Amino acid sequence: MTRAVVIGAGPAGLACAACLKDQGAEVEILERADCVGSSWHGHYDRLHLHTVRQRSGLPRMAMPARFGKFPSRVQMIEYLESYAAHFGLEPRFGVSVAAARPSGDTWCVTHSAGETFADAVVFATGLNGTPFRAPLPGLESFPGPVLHSSDYKGPTAFAGQRVLVVGFGNSGGDIALDLAENGAHPILSVRGPVNILPHDLFGVPITSLGGLRKVLPYRWADAITAPILRAKIGRPEDYGLQSAGKGPAAQVIEDGRVPLIDIGTLGAIRAGKIETRPGIERSDGAEVSFGDGRADVVDAILLATGYRVDLRDMLPDTPQALDAAGRPRASGAPGPMPGLYFCSYRASADGQLRQTGIEAQAIADAVIGA
Repeated sequence: MTRAVVIGAGPAGLACAACLKDQGAEVEILERADCVGSSWHGHYDRLHLHTVRQRSGLPRMAMPARFGKFPSRVQMIEYLESYAAHFGLEPRFGVSVAAARPSGDTWCVTHSAGETFADAVVFATGLNGTPFRAPLPGLESFPGPVLHSSDYKGPTAFAGQRVLVVGFGNSGGDIALDLAENGAHPILSVRGPVNILPHDLFGVPITSLGGLRKVLPYRWADAITAPILRAKIGRPEDYGLQSAGKGPAAQVIEDGRVPLIDIGTLGAIRAGKIETRPGIERSDGAEVSFGDGRADVVDAILLATGYRVDLRDMLPDTPQALDAAGRPRASGAPGPMPGLYFCSYRASADGQLRQTGIEAQAIADAVIGA
């Protein structure tokens, strides 16, 4: 019987384990936290999926209709727990993986509970690896709280305060809106060029409109949809932002960056409830200076600056599987070398959960067919 070790018990790890188990493999899941979907337990309270329920289920188990159109964070946790129970997946919790090394025709995974030998190792630790706290000049002099978006749970503690949100990804946009709707005064600092997308187009969720990319080169698809998007939401410049100079599909495929999918942030900017600023020059005490010469006194800083994935320490003998920053060169199947696979390490314009399911099935097929 084929033996596989899956590292991580989030959506990618559970999907890979379910697909492998369904094809007859013996699967061990190693998870350093004490629950499945640990990152979902830590996300901010108002978080909902941007992809519709029907396109967000993992392989072989749809999300229940009672979740509505866009499942919430709490519903996502419920779904992952139900998914694990349905497929009889029992991760070994509290087990931290130190390294995975080739050992003859197998792999040896060294972890806090000992060693495990397997025919295949699947890394499924996800894109939300280590929070990246962007270095800001003078930040050490700032007297108020400085949090990463992974530390943010809700707006209550910031009522009446001016909060600088750094970053314009979906977390930054959502959190700024959450603050604006609950008595805080958010300022969004956006350093670089951006793409913005409406939540839906002609009543269809924007993440469900991937048909053009399937029949046309992605830059052609961007060119065709650009006039429609401008008519729907305008241009980034209309909100004090800088246009990326490329379409949203190109931004995802070429840069690995998902555009902001608007759930109300743009309207709040237009209404003056969220202010926008360019990149930060420096912080001098509570006063923060920006690239356009303006300065604001703020009470708190929230870094929505994303995460970094670096697997170099965990793959010391196979550096060829990773790029210079430690990110996997391949995601899905085929893997970079026999028996080694990575799941869901590339951003997807069609939704990360949908891409996760596709990759998980491809990995299971490759492992069993090897």
